[in-house]
This record gives sequence, structure tokens and C-alpha cells, in this order.
Amino acid sequence: MSDINRRRALGLGVIAVGGLAMPSILRAQEGPRHNISSFTMQDWRDHFDELGKGAIVADTTSRALHYWSADETIYRTYPTSVPISDELTKRGYTEITRKKEGPSWTPTASQMERYPDWKPVADGDPANPLGSHAMYLSWPAYLIHGTHDTRKIGRLSSDGCIGLYNEKIAELFELCPVGTQVRII
Repeated sequence: MSDINRRRALGLGVIAVGGLAMPSILRAQEGPRHNISSFTMQDWRDHFDELGKGAIVADTTSRALHYWSADETIYRTYPTSVPISDELTKRGYTEITRKKEGPSWTPTASQMERYPDWKPVADGDPANPLGSHAMYLSWPAYLIHGTHDTRKIGRLSSDGCIGLYNEKIAELFELCPVGTQVRII
């Protein structure tokens, strides 16, 4: 199939498999679905019994954060940075316990062992690795936060946290009340 014909077939929701055209609805039933950015599509029902105050699924494999509002009228997907190793990745269920605009940052004891030159950063400092906003989870030292270093987004680059572009964390910060349930997968 030529590139032009392939694009036309994709535009019509059809792909060629073994020389046969297959409607995209049948293709979707074959396994995990990905959007154009390679995010694995998520459904909140696969992770939570109810939406409660809202729900977040942070997918460390596809490096995307999915958010659903409590009334299911808002759904957002954001590209993220994720932990640099499995040892630094905490997976499971938690919730947002606190939110802070212009957060301060203090390196953890394990970070100080690995990076002895790191120093605490005051509230609102442009050098803050937490960016403009932070949402603290019930797990100590794990956050969903912004970053001033946009090169980190879409990469294995954090020490355990989930990072978003500053403008995206500001948007999510406004959408999420304290008590929003979170699952990191």
C-alpha cells in the first residue's frame, strides 16, 4: 500500500492487515490502544470503583497522566516525566493530601547521598525542581509537580515523582481537589 493510500485508509478508519482492510473499531478490540503520542488509553473503571472527588492514573510505561473529574465531565491526558528506575518508582494507590503553589523543595536523605551538592530551594525560586505547583501524595516524598526543565517531559528523568510542564500542572492543580484518588501504574 503506498503512503498516500495508507494515509487515506487511516483517515477512513481502516487499516490493511495481511492484505485485507479492517475497520478501526475491530482493530480497537485487539489489545491495548494507543493514541498518536503512544499513550496507552485508560478508563477510570479499570482502576477505581468510583470517581469520588476525581481520579488520576499516572502510567509510567506510556509516560502519561490521565485525569477524570468527579462528575466525569472533564477528562485530560498530560505527558509526564517518570522515575529513572524501577527502584525509584512507587506503584499503587494513593491520594492528593496537600497542594502548594510556588512550593519549596528539600532533597531527601537518599538524594543527598547520591547528590551531596544539592541544596534546599525556597518557595517560588525559578531553580526549583518542583516547578510552579506541587500536589503532595499520601506517600512521603512522592509528588505530582511541575518542572522548569521541559526536556524532562516524556523521559525517565525523575527521582520518583511524576512531573508535568508548568502550564499543565497549573491546569491540573485547579481541577484536582485535595482527596483526589491517584493510582501510579
